[in-house]
Amino acid sequence: MPIPPNSHLRSLPDEATVLERSHAAALLSRGLSRFFAAHGLVSLPEFTLASGRRADLICFDAKSRITIVEIKSSIEDFRTDQKWPGYLEFCDAFYFAVPESFPQSLIPADQGLMVADGYSATVIRESAGLTLNAARRRTLLLQFARLAARRLQVLTDPDSLPGQLDSF
Repeated sequence: MPIPPNSHLRSLPDEATVLERSHAAALLSRGLSRFFAAHGLVSLPEFTLASGRRADLICFDAKSRITIVEIKSSIEDFRTDQKWPGYLEFCDAFYFAVPESFPQSLIPADQGLMVADGYSATVIRESAGLTLNAARRRTLLLQFARLAARRLQVLTDPDSLPGQLDSF
């Protein structure tokens, strides 16, 4: 998915506090979601996989190909969180997404790389082609649909799912 660079990307300071990094990650997630939507993919943040790991962003295209994005808002976040290899068995494409100020040389050269801000994103390096098992793809697609429907239901009628908010 070659995409032209976005000159409007905003950088985030690496010295940010945990709360600031959490906010920064949420902004990056929003920009990534906008980017993927503009390219025909639907996405959900904070998606729990069968392994129990939570993907920062999972996306589906029209052919049900799955992309997972691991957001790294700071160097510290990247160095302390090395769970990303466990995501590779759950997707057809995998990307790290970082703010413009992040030193891109830290990201493994054999993984996809995106630069994002709160408004958009750009692909710096394409993801290696991964092959997802058909049964796992179907399971993920159904899980994605159910989660999206639950989140929409809570937005439109917050009292309709009492006690079930923890499953999001």
